[in-house]
Amino acid sequence: QVQLVESGGGLVQAGGSLRLSCAASGSIFSINAMGWYRQAPGKQRELVAAITSGGNTNYADSVKGRFTISRDNAKKTVYLYMTSLKPEDTAVYYCKLSGSYVDTNDYWGQGTQVTVSS
Repeated sequence: QVQLVESGGGLVQAGGSLRLSCAASGSIFSINAMGWYRQAPGKQRELVAAITSGGNTNYADSVKGRFTISRDNAKKTVYLYMTSLKPEDTAVYYCKLSGSYVDTNDYWGQGTQVTVSS
């Protein structure tokens, strides 16, 4: 059974930084693409950043240059380092493990709240 557990959210002032972590269990992990998504109140969930099994990354335009996604396959963990945070970054952040040739299902974590005060 695949489980994803996010951590690292919290309250931070505008301009501050946070690092989110997402630890996976029950999957191979190294073959899976991983992503961070966020959902603000009243808005749809949106992709923030993604990283392939080979380490290629892509980012939403709104976070380019401020957020960095990375992965540690040995620890089965994906990270999102967020800098220069803005109030509009306030949302629940979710980790997603994308399906692979072994298991085609996508899996989601429970989410972690990030609140940026102005």
